[in-house]
Amino acid sequence: MVETSGGGSGRLHPHGQRRSVAAFLAANKTLLAAAWVVGFTLVFLWQSAKVSVGGGGGGGGGFLRLRSAPPSSPPRPAPLLRPKAYKLTDFGGVGDGRAVNTEAFERAIKAIAALAERGGGQLNVPPGRWLTAPFNLTSHMTLFLAEGSEILGIPDERYWPLMPALPSYGYGRERKGPRFGSLIHGQNLKDVVITGYNGSINGQGEVWWMKHRRRILNNTRPPLLQLMWSKDIIVANITLKNSPFWHFHPYDCTNITVSNVTILAPISSAPNTDGIDPDSCQDVLIENCYISVGDDAIAVKSGWDQYGIAYGRPSRNIVIRNVMARSLVSAGISIGSEMSGGIANVTVEDVRIWESRRGLRIKTAIGRGGYIRDISYRNITFDNVRAGIVIKVDYNEHADDGYDRDAFPDITNISFKEIHGRGVRVPVRAHGSSDIPIKDISFQDMSIGISYKKKHIFQCSFIEGRVIGSVFPKPCENLDLYNEQGQLVKRAAMWKLHGYMTRSSGVKAVNKRSIMKQASGKKIFHGSKPFGSNTAP
Repeated sequence: MVETSGGGSGRLHPHGQRRSVAAFLAANKTLLAAAWVVGFTLVFLWQSAKVSVGGGGGGGGGFLRLRSAPPSSPPRPAPLLRPKAYKLTDFGGVGDGRAVNTEAFERAIKAIAALAERGGGQLNVPPGRWLTAPFNLTSHMTLFLAEGSEILGIPDERYWPLMPALPSYGYGRERKGPRFGSLIHGQNLKDVVITGYNGSINGQGEVWWMKHRRRILNNTRPPLLQLMWSKDIIVANITLKNSPFWHFHPYDCTNITVSNVTILAPISSAPNTDGIDPDSCQDVLIENCYISVGDDAIAVKSGWDQYGIAYGRPSRNIVIRNVMARSLVSAGISIGSEMSGGIANVTVEDVRIWESRRGLRIKTAIGRGGYIRDISYRNITFDNVRAGIVIKVDYNEHADDGYDRDAFPDITNISFKEIHGRGVRVPVRAHGSSDIPIKDISFQDMSIGISYKKKHIFQCSFIEGRVIGSVFPKPCENLDLYNEQGQLVKRAAMWKLHGYMTRSSGVKAVNKRSIMKQASGKKIFHGSKPFGSNTAP
C-alpha cells in the first residue's frame, strides 16, 4: 500500500488499480494500437525534420544539433527588433553564392547609420548564400540572419583590407607589419546585435589555412568577426564557422554577451581558429555555446609582452558557463598566453570539455608581466582529455626581441572545485618557476578517472596552496591538506630561502637570487638575463 500526501481516502490500492487498468486495456485494444502508431509516426517525423547527427567541425564524435526545416516549410518571419527593418535584397543583394554582395551590405548599413538618433535599424539577411568581401557595422544596428542564410567570405585575399597592428600587440601576431581586417568589423560602436534563427557566417578559411601552412602569406590572417573599442554587444543564436583565423575577437570592449552560438572549424589542419577570444575586455558573458575548433575554444587575452604592458587594459569580470568545448590541438578554456595587461575575476562553470588535448589551460612566460588572479573553475567535466588542468609559465613566444626579461607575471588565487571526468591521461600539470611561482591555488572535490597510470599523476612544481576534502587521484604532496570542514589536516613541507617560502617540489632548481628579489619586491638583476634563467635570448 502506498501513502499519499493529498486529501480524499489518502490511500491507493495497487491491486484493484491493476485490475481496472487491465480491463480498460482489454476493451480498447484497437483504439490504443491506432494511437500508438499515430504517436510513433509524429515523433519520427518531428525528429527527422529537426535533428541530425553530425561531426564536430571536421572529424569524429557525433553530436545532436538542430538543422534547418525542410525547404518546403515557409521561412519564419524575422522579428522586428528595431524601429526600422530592411532586407538585404532591398539594396540589390543576390543570395546565389556567386554574386558579390559587398556593396549591398554597405548601402544597407549606411541607411541604418542614418537612423541612429531614432533607435537604429535592422538588416535582415534572407535565406541564401551571400558572398561578400569584408564590411563594417554601425552603432544601433541589428544584423539578423534568417534560417538558411549564410554570409560567405571571399577567399581571395585581394578583397581583404589591411589594418595596423593592434596597439597591445605591436605586431601582426603572425607577421610583422599590418594585418588583414576581419570579414565583419566594427570600431568605436555601441549597441550592436548580431543574431538570427541560427543563420551562419562562414569565413571559407581553407585557402587561408593552406597559405599559412606553406608560409606564403605576408600578413597576419583575418578574424571572422572583430569588434574594437565598442560596448553593449550581443552575439546570439547564430553559427560561426571556418574562420581564416580567430572566429570572434572582441578587442578592448565592454558589456559583451555571447549566447547560444555554435562555432565550428576542422579539429585539425585549421590552425589558430580559436572560437572566442575576449582581449582586454571587461564585463563579458559567454554562455550556452557549442565550440569545436582547430585551436583554443575560448582564450582570454590582454596584450602581448611590452606592448600589452604599455597598453595596460586588463580583461576582467568574465563569466563562461554552460559551454561544450572541443580542441584536439590546444585547450577547451585558456587564459593567455597574451595576458600582459592583466586578467582578473574570471569564472568558468558548468563546462564540458571532450576529446581535447587539454581541458583548462593557463599559459604565460617571462616577458609577459601583468597578472592572472582571482580565477575560479567550478563544475567542469573532462571526457577523454589528455591533460585536464595545465598551468605553463614557459610559453616563450614573443612579438620581438625587445621584451623585458625582468617582467614576471603574477599568478595568484586560482581555484578548482567540482572537477570530474574520465579518460584523462594527466589530471593536473601545474609548473611554476622560481621567477613565476603559482600562489594560492586550491583543489576541492575532484574525481578524475585516468587512462594512463604513472608515478606522478599530479605534476606540480613551484606552487603553494591547498587541497580541500576528497581529491582523486592523489594530489601533489607540496599542498596543504584540509578536510571538508576547512580544518587543516596536514601542512605541506616548506623550505625557507632568504625570507621567501617555497614548496619542497622543484627546490633543486631554485633560483636564489630571484627569490631574494621577490621577497624584497626589488629588482636586483643588472644584466639582460637573470642568473639561472632558462629564457631564450
